[in-house]
Amino acid sequence: MLTKYVIGVDFGTDSVRAVLANTNDGSEIATAVFEYPRWKQGLYCDAKKSQFRQHPLDYVEGLESVISQCVQQSGAEIASQVVGISVDTTGSTPIAVDHAGTPLALLPEFAENPNAMFVLWKDHTALQEAAAINEHAKKFDIDYLQYVGGIYSSEWFWSKLLHIFREDSQVRNATQSWVEHCDWIPFLLCGGNQVTDIKRGVCSAGHKSLWAAEFGGFPPNEFFSSLDPLLDGFTKKLPAGTYTANQAAGKLSADWAAKLGLSTDVFVGIGAFDCHMGAVGGQIEPYYLSKIIGTSTCDILVAPKQEMSDKLVQGICGQVDGSVIPGMIGLEAGQSAFGDAYAWFKKLLVWPLKHIGADSGLFTAEQIEQLENQILTSLSEKAAQIVPTIEDELALDWFNGRRTPDANQALQGAFAHLDLASDAPHIFRALVEATAFGAKRIVDRFVDQGIPVKGIIALGGIPRKSPFIMQMMADVIGMPIRVHQSEQTCAIGAAMFAATVAGVFPRVEDAMQQMGQGFDKEYTPDPSRADVYANRYAQYIALGDFTEQRLIKN
Repeated sequence: MLTKYVIGVDFGTDSVRAVLANTNDGSEIATAVFEYPRWKQGLYCDAKKSQFRQHPLDYVEGLESVISQCVQQSGAEIASQVVGISVDTTGSTPIAVDHAGTPLALLPEFAENPNAMFVLWKDHTALQEAAAINEHAKKFDIDYLQYVGGIYSSEWFWSKLLHIFREDSQVRNATQSWVEHCDWIPFLLCGGNQVTDIKRGVCSAGHKSLWAAEFGGFPPNEFFSSLDPLLDGFTKKLPAGTYTANQAAGKLSADWAAKLGLSTDVFVGIGAFDCHMGAVGGQIEPYYLSKIIGTSTCDILVAPKQEMSDKLVQGICGQVDGSVIPGMIGLEAGQSAFGDAYAWFKKLLVWPLKHIGADSGLFTAEQIEQLENQILTSLSEKAAQIVPTIEDELALDWFNGRRTPDANQALQGAFAHLDLASDAPHIFRALVEATAFGAKRIVDRFVDQGIPVKGIIALGGIPRKSPFIMQMMADVIGMPIRVHQSEQTCAIGAAMFAATVAGVFPRVEDAMQQMGQGFDKEYTPDPSRADVYANRYAQYIALGDFTEQRLIKN
């Protein structure tokens, strides 16, 4: 019997990655990475306005590059046995499309218009629209926000749509539908040319766009038309039904098969968000919190459906039937800035090197890059040597707003307890501690609302590369943290879904069991630091409450 292979594609914030895997054991036969060239140049973004847009060409070029590389690396014989492709993406990352399902930015008249591009998850230009949705929802007898934690975020589907429609009439008039990145890529691979053929995943629909089976789909048109007439009738432009990620969007089109060196018999799976497929790649278990840690974090927990019938968790990013594993409730939370907070601090420290050292000729570009690459490693080593006390520098991790608990993207980061002895390692340590405290608040929210958290599973680059950060998190949360062995858990999770879609496995749980790569590290809490961290955690909460109240007043 011939071995079958699958491809998982993971669209991240800075790059897209692909893995070609053996369905017998999950071994990675080939991998490839493509950095988005336009994004790398900072095009179409304005951090001061919290505007972060990505051109669809970055995604299209990246998709072809990474899959083609994997096919070439593996060879023609293996490529001929590829039976499925599934993708995950960041989210909510929607875009305006025309009647053919083509993103408007791929049309000449919109090629340089940021409003016609993918509105990245971290784009917070829709703060006013999110606030309006939250206030508007209070007018209805049915709580249409009950399955998204009770608070709608500026990071999500409807906020972004309304903001773009209010800001840009040209884009508004040309928009036939508004599509999540994870739903558009499968449509593209299947050769779709009618917007009505786009299949919408329950993951994106349930967590970000207020779709719920209990509502019969989306909230009624009255909800949207009375919010703003610009949204009148728009739900009719969206797919009414949804699909779980173990179902097929279709098969690979002849055009894409020729580009990639694959067969038109290859199944293409329904897409989902990176953290949801990443949790599967990381072999999630019921009531274990799976933390995909990168520029931000996305935290996923699954629970049996029958045990969640009367539970609604407030202040998270939603609970959706089948959004992670079909037949289970998927619960999502997260932190808006994790690695992004460290990257900000590194950028701050490296500024003199880039703007004084380079201009004066003291350092070459290569020397500056080498120093820049060493900064966080060196800071981690020094910060790890600091024995924590209750008087140490204290930080808030809200550099990109707060996602969970209780989304508020208007919040900002802060530091306290600074004095003339505060140096870079101490400030960095406070920043790491703040991200760990933010992680603990998510655990506490689940537990406080009756959802047990039996343990933590950590996935992604930071858990594998930074023992200091992971030990800090274990100490702060007071739970062991298992680190998954795979460096590409999101892509492997997508590959597991691809194998299920192609019929290699009857259930995605079987694919997890067969293709999972296990865990190779575990961090256990240091009990000697429990008291000081409990004290500092209380300080963190007090600082957050004070800061939030000040921002509300202003």
